[in-house]
Amino acid sequence: MTYKISHDRLCVNRKIAPNLSIEQFFNLIEKLGLNKVEIRNDMKSGRVSDNLTGEDVRHLAAQHAFTIETINAVYPFNQLTDEVLEKTRGLLQDARATGAKALVLCPLNDGTVISNQQTEAALKTLAPLFAEYGILGLVEPLGFPQSSLRSAALAQQLIQQAGAPFKIVLDTFHHHLYEGAEQDFAGGVDVQNIGLVHLSGVTDTRPTAQLTDEERIMLSADDLLRSKQQVQRLEEMGYRGIYAFEPFSSVMDAWSEDDIAREIQSSIAYLNN
Repeated sequence: MTYKISHDRLCVNRKIAPNLSIEQFFNLIEKLGLNKVEIRNDMKSGRVSDNLTGEDVRHLAAQHAFTIETINAVYPFNQLTDEVLEKTRGLLQDARATGAKALVLCPLNDGTVISNQQTEAALKTLAPLFAEYGILGLVEPLGFPQSSLRSAALAQQLIQQAGAPFKIVLDTFHHHLYEGAEQDFAGGVDVQNIGLVHLSGVTDTRPTAQLTDEERIMLSADDLLRSKQQVQRLEEMGYRGIYAFEPFSSVMDAWSEDDIAREIQSSIAYLNN
């Protein structure tokens, strides 16, 4: 059975539009008939809301009848220094001001070993902070060989052990990169614990371990991540949550609004054909 993903379950990450203001980005997404976005703290302005206030962004989203699903991201959530805690609190304030529902948490990704106990302790420390602001925490395992948390199943387990009300972000790129990911699923990633799915595509044929964010584009029949097949399996498992397009490549620096619109439309068509 092929599952169709309705427009109200599709979201677009702002990473696809590095040269658009928040207003231009929101206008474009509304024209495509979509109503969900992710915003970021790593755009060119360096701020979640660019030159706007958080309240401006909240009002803008309300005018478009959008939900802001997440802010990406706290890094590295599992190496909790005073600086990381301060950054987390700042992003939680941004989330509350903009009306974002969740804040994504990414693990350390520089080859430093972080024990499971350290990651669990970080989750325990962060949980009351997120509760204070009324924001959902979404833990995103990164599949890179140097990542300190690669496994969705392990992330699920550590969240449960920490007693944190967090969910996981399943990213089709990072799932592909982590060689144990298929065993993870066989071993029981519960779709009820998935808070968001990130979608991108890769057509670059270099060895999987050499892939970086630079190779992440949109979806097509040539996608080596098999993102469409990953979506179909999640649907079969009963996932009914949000899918967010999150390409990363610098090729998008040269994309016009028309290019962005075409790429989103063709990805949706491919996903649902």
